[in-house]
Amino acid sequence: MEIAFLLYDGFTALDAVGPYEVLSRLPGAEVKFVAVESGPKTTETHSLSMVADYSLDEVTEPEILVVPGGFGTRRLLEDQELMDWLRAAHEKTTWTTSVCTGSLLLGAAGILEGLRATSHWAVIDRLADFGAIPTRERVVEEGKVVTAAGVSSGIDMGLRLAERIGGEDLAKGIQLGIEYDPDPPFDAGSPDTAPPHIVELLKSLLEQAEANAQAETA
Repeated sequence: MEIAFLLYDGFTALDAVGPYEVLSRLPGAEVKFVAVESGPKTTETHSLSMVADYSLDEVTEPEILVVPGGFGTRRLLEDQELMDWLRAAHEKTTWTTSVCTGSLLLGAAGILEGLRATSHWAVIDRLADFGAIPTRERVVEEGKVVTAAGVSSGIDMGLRLAERIGGEDLAKGIQLGIEYDPDPPFDAGSPDTAPPHIVELLKSLLEQAEANAQAETA
């Protein structure tokens, strides 16, 4: 079972590593980290790198495709080579998935047209620009296309896929193995539950980070 994780400079680490920790435990899993050009790719915080051992032309028919998010997605929205690869890979996948703003890349490739989809709460409305139907759910499954909301939701998505692929017992076993038993100290993981001043602070910080990402793209 070939599982391709897309990497690029400016990705969010947990967007990739979260589902990786789940999906890499599937029986027969063959994980491949892929990028437009192989080599190390640095996260959006510039403090961690992961290595893409494969270029796009070396991984053309993954059974599962995982597209993580991050501010680096902005510079890729018009990367025709990547868009062509996403469309071609999607034709052959059993599951095409994204985490956080990775859904913007799926949208730009035309994969989400007419489908319900989710993303990080701060950008979810942008999905409508690509013909998708923005949906405020943690994991949204539309046929073989599965999108997850912000960052940590990629673990939930991975467990959902594990259940679809290997059954509930396998998924529960993986969950137990990684001791995924969330008990956060605060009920602030959603704009619906976080204090309003925290939401506004985060919006401001994210807008600044977005502006910086756009400046790097220009």
